[in-house]
Amino acid sequence: MTSIQVYPAIDMKGGKCVRLYQGDYEQETIYGNSPFDMAKKFVDEGATWIHLVDLDGAKDGEKIHGDEVIRIAKELPLSVQIGGGIRSKEDVRHYLTNGVARVIIGSLAILQPELVAELIEEFGGDRIVIGLDAKDGMVATHGWLETSTQSAVEVGQYFASKGAKYIIFTDIATDGTLQGPNLAANKELAEATGLSVIVSGGISSLGDIGEVAKLAKGTTVQGVITGKALYNQRFTLSEALQEATKW
Repeated sequence: MTSIQVYPAIDMKGGKCVRLYQGDYEQETIYGNSPFDMAKKFVDEGATWIHLVDLDGAKDGEKIHGDEVIRIAKELPLSVQIGGGIRSKEDVRHYLTNGVARVIIGSLAILQPELVAELIEEFGGDRIVIGLDAKDGMVATHGWLETSTQSAVEVGQYFASKGAKYIIFTDIATDGTLQGPNLAANKELAEATGLSVIVSGGISSLGDIGEVAKLAKGTTVQGVITGKALYNQRFTLSEALQEATKW
């Protein structure tokens, strides 16, 4: 039986839990006033991992919600991965020595790939996750405000050669739309890189969770991130966790 990891997502902006539509900072919906309380709710529903994003950090280039992230990592019985605003080795060390399991490197992977390769070597490929957000296959940076000239596959292959183990792939066109994930792009990335791919963006139903789980059977797809569908009560986290084990 194949079982994918389900990562409930908490996007943090202005101290609150929000979701953006296609990465647009002007199109946000607030779902809660406390990221910690939301994380605790997910633990109560069976979460063993949580995916945190510091949206303010991604935009401003510094750890805006660092204290909240570390509180969640230290006080709740689950593993935390965090992305957003991580721009230096010091930022990475700060999180990884304070209870965080994995740090997600996004913009820095494009801007300073050699530094990220050093981070993988120093902290381990299982703790440094490459976060690729793509528009039409091309990687976007700085909280999706800029688009690079590199394809997701090219970037993934480079970091696979440097010892990376995990990659989170977000298709910006589907993120926050509840229109279903871009399965073809995730399959291509998994097959081209051999990395454990975590699918992000567009999850709208339990059927979508099932489709990712089926995709994982024949590829290196490892997990799925879901946010807006949970907040809009399309399904519960416990239902998602159950669906993930069916295939």
